[in-house]
Amino acid sequence: MSGRILIIDDEPGVRTSLALILEDEGYETATAGDAEAGLAELRAGAFDVVLCDVRMPGRSGLDLLPEIVELQPQATVLIMSAHGEIEQALEAVRLGAYDYLAKPFPAEELILTIRKAEERERLQRENRRLRHELRQRGARGGRVASSPAMRGVEELVEGAAEFKSTVLITGESGVGKEVVARAIHERSERATRPFVAVNCGAIPDSLIESELFGHVRGAFTGASNDARGMFREADGGTLFLDEIGELPLATQVALLRVLQEEEVRPVGDSKPQSIDVRIIAATSRDLERMVGQSEFRADLFYRLNVLRIEVPPLRDRVEDIEPLAVALLDSLADRIGRRVERPGHDVLDVLRGYAWPGNVRELENALERALILCRDGALTPELFSFAPTPGASTEPEEARDADLSIKRQARRLEMRLIRLALAQTGGNRTQAARVLEISPRALQYKLKEYEIDPLNPLEGPADHRH
Repeated sequence: MSGRILIIDDEPGVRTSLALILEDEGYETATAGDAEAGLAELRAGAFDVVLCDVRMPGRSGLDLLPEIVELQPQATVLIMSAHGEIEQALEAVRLGAYDYLAKPFPAEELILTIRKAEERERLQRENRRLRHELRQRGARGGRVASSPAMRGVEELVEGAAEFKSTVLITGESGVGKEVVARAIHERSERATRPFVAVNCGAIPDSLIESELFGHVRGAFTGASNDARGMFREADGGTLFLDEIGELPLATQVALLRVLQEEEVRPVGDSKPQSIDVRIIAATSRDLERMVGQSEFRADLFYRLNVLRIEVPPLRDRVEDIEPLAVALLDSLADRIGRRVERPGHDVLDVLRGYAWPGNVRELENALERALILCRDGALTPELFSFAPTPGASTEPEEARDADLSIKRQARRLEMRLIRLALAQTGGNRTQAARVLEISPRALQYKLKEYEIDPLNPLEGPADHRH
């Protein structure tokens, strides 16, 4: 144990005994018999902890406190008070002291209080380090999103990080909603606590409440042990509920109750348990439309929609493609163990010219495939399956009359991929969802939206929506 502690008390016996106790624990101590002597010590050197008595001749500890905080804001101040001075001690805490000790107190209580203060300071120091690192990363240009749209998202992230309010992140599949959620967590006071992510669409309806809220042994068939659940795993930190629109209505009711009461009741348990969790939810679905069709509870929607962050699709922020590609290639190279040269203008032109219906996730998959297939450490346009054949005309005859709406074309491509996946899997929706890399519930929603028959996927109306 190490650290410097200043003891300010008008009783010599108290100063001596406290100094001996603290020095036995490895601390370096200095002592002062009144406020003026204490201020002289504070001006002469830095201290980690200041132990100050409330009642002293001349100026009291309460009078001295503002000057201690001003001279050494990094120091933890502990106020010592006698019986009958508790109100003054509480006032000192309100003015900036960390805690108070009521005289007489045992040595163990003093050491425990100091160690708790040291742990709090360590966590705050680590939090400051993380925030500084994030700011430095941005200042060095490490940010992989430079478009105006994403700068707006980053501003919202910075604002959201300061509060515990619930955040709803919306955007198409693959845009990076979890990346945004993690950024909020890492820039918040909860950065050193858990970040727990759960995909609501990937858990069977029969198990989702157990996964979220936990269960006790014997609560249902197969529950051979207690389970904490995602909420309690995230206690003190952040719980990211991805694809919140996939939650069954019954679970929506339970989630609303948790948000209102800040406590969970594990399945099979009669006793609720308090939690401190910051909720960030995300969806690629239109929750307002779902509320209108009674598929999502309006009260839960309004509870989640406190601060909303819309992450734009990659096709609407072409400026981000180059920095994203470079960052993803560095990450992939570390994972795969194979490095390539920085992508040239020909490759970047191909990447910028594609609509990316799968957004950043599709970009990462395309780059990983190209990284595996490339030769001599150089990427070429031919490594991307959507690239035009070299020498082929890039201006088809029908271009003048073509529908150039990226949104409508992306919608048609999505419909075509769903039809092909169903045809490939013989109409098996679970397998088709796996091929398409979406949840079965999301696929069911899209089948209804596009009026696709899983058993006859290649038949049915085409999409002519404007």
